[in-house]
Order: sequence, then structure tokens, then C-alpha cells
Amino acid sequence: MNDLGSLVQQTADRLAGQQVGAVVAGLARGTVEIRGAGRTGPGAAGGPPGPDTLFEIGSVTKVFTSLALARLALAGTVTLDDPLAEVLADALPAGVAVPAKGPEPLALRHLATHTSGLPRLPAGMLLSSLLSPNKPDPYAHCTADALLSGLGRTRLRATPGRSFRYSNLGAGLLGLALAHRAGVGYGELVRREVCEPLGLKDTVLEPSPEQTARLAPGHTPGGRPVPAWHLADLAGAGGLRSTAADLAVLLRAQLADGAESTPLGPAIALTREVRHRVNPVAWMHLGWLGHRLHARQGGHLQIWHNGGTGGYRSFVAFDPERQVGVIVLANTRRSVDTPAVRLLRTLQTTGATFPGQ
Repeated sequence: MNDLGSLVQQTADRLAGQQVGAVVAGLARGTVEIRGAGRTGPGAAGGPPGPDTLFEIGSVTKVFTSLALARLALAGTVTLDDPLAEVLADALPAGVAVPAKGPEPLALRHLATHTSGLPRLPAGMLLSSLLSPNKPDPYAHCTADALLSGLGRTRLRATPGRSFRYSNLGAGLLGLALAHRAGVGYGELVRREVCEPLGLKDTVLEPSPEQTARLAPGHTPGGRPVPAWHLADLAGAGGLRSTAADLAVLLRAQLADGAESTPLGPAIALTREVRHRVNPVAWMHLGWLGHRLHARQGGHLQIWHNGGTGGYRSFVAFDPERQVGVIVLANTRRSVDTPAVRLLRTLQTTGATFPGQ
């Protein structure tokens, strides 16, 4: 048996050799351990990151967007099958229509499960531009006007509901549509529907001055500082900042036993009830990806999402059957997926010992 804190610290230390700074959290049977290593910036003045250090979490934002969808669906504000065209009917520019393909309209559930058929990026935006040094904030132009006008130049690659095609555009439009229907901005929507019920204090779209002082500056793989990303009205795809402490609360809610044991229990249950099969061993929930390892690898369940922006990487995953989870946040644009998955599999297969057990 291994000590949870030691396993988490070992992962953080390994990451510190590759990242400017990293924070790792491990959860097992109700116990949470959070460790940081490295620094938030070059030199001693950067200071070590910790549980309350903010990072850009990139596409892990999509989990929050889909939880907001589930909450609004349970409240009757929307349904999962509401067509996007109806939700945005009074916001679309004159003469612009939501793209269609086949008999089924593009609905909110398709946006949350990446089965909309929409391209990965908004019209006119190239994948290569995301990490171009000439475009340090590549999504900043993605205002509501630009996104909705761009729908007139967008063609679906597949019939909605048929196939999985990962789309930042789709997730961003989902956040925009939900905020529009709720009559608030996206940041307020997430605060009201997800953060406030769970007591999350540091998961925000626009950090306060005090939170900005705790934000780890982002870096290139070579360690050069890079500016923050602002996703404008595509924020539902990847615009949130958060901390390991807040994300640990989110994972504890995901691992809670029973819908009534957390304020978001019914919404969490709904996100996991929806399942679109991607291949024989993988599927898409509302917001979360899921897969089950082969039997010779333990057959364990992994529900996860990762994220990345110009200077950050993130990975959040859990196994509700084994009651374990991991969080890795780093302020360097280098993947943290491999060490995060390794830690999760260690917790799944070897267990851990904790004080008092």
C-alpha cells in the first residue's frame, strides 16, 4: 500500500522538472491530498504553487458548461433537445441560420457531447493559429456577433447526433446559448449554477485583483512567459480559471454516493446518464469523456477531461467505482496527461493508506 500524499508529491516533483510549476491533487475514499512543486514563475520571486493558486483550465471549462446545461434542464429553463436555432432565435443576425444536415436539428445535447457536426473552430480560424506567436490571444475576437455571423458560413461535417467530432465552436456556442436563455453572462451563469451551490470561490471567468495576484503566469514549453487567453463569447469552451482546491470539491461531488449527497447531485446524475458511444471502449457524457480500460489493464473506468491554453495545461479525471480521482494543473504549455493518468491508475490498482484508517 502507498501513502496518498507521497504518491501525489512524487507526481508533482516529476512534473516540476518539466513544467515551470505544477499542482497535483489525489482523491481516494473521501481523502484529498494536494501538493505543489516548482514555481509560479522564473526565479525565487515566483514562489511555489499551491492549492489556492489559480490556473487557466482550458477545456476543463466544458465540464462546467455541461453542468450548467444539466441544471437549467432540470429547472425547465431548457431541454437537452432544444434546437440551438430556437434558443438563439432572437440573437441571430438577420438572414443567418444555424447550419443543418439531415432531418434532426442541431440541439443542445449535440453541443455538449460533440456530436453536432460543427467544425472544431469558428469560421475562418485555423488550428495552426492557436499557438502562433503572432496571435498570442487567438480567441479574443470571438464575440457573440462574430460567432453568430460566422454560422452563416459554417457547414456541418456530419448529421447531428450521428458521430463524435470534438468542437470548441460547439461548446462555446452552448455556453453562449445557455447564458442567453438565462439572461446573464457566461461567468455569472457558471457562478450561479455550479460554483455557488458547491461553494467554489476561485473558479471564475474574470479574476478579481486578489485572485489575479494568485494566478500563476503561463509559459511556453521553453519557459518564456506568455499572455493570458480571453475567449470572449466562446468562453464556454475554455475560458475559466480555477484552483486545485476548487476542482477537488468538484471531484468530491462527482464521487459522492447518491444524488442527494451534494447540491449538484441531480445535475451530475443527468450528465452521466447521457452517453454517446465513440468506439467500443470510449464514450461521451455531457461534458465528460469516458472509457474503460481493457481487462488486462485492470478494466477500470476513467471519466476525464483535459485542457490547454497558450501557457497552461490541465487534466481532471476520476473513477466512481473505485472512488478515486486526480487533478493536475501546470502553468507551462506541455501536456500533463501521461503523469496524471499514471497517478490515476496507481490509485485504482494499488490503493492508498491514509491517516486514521
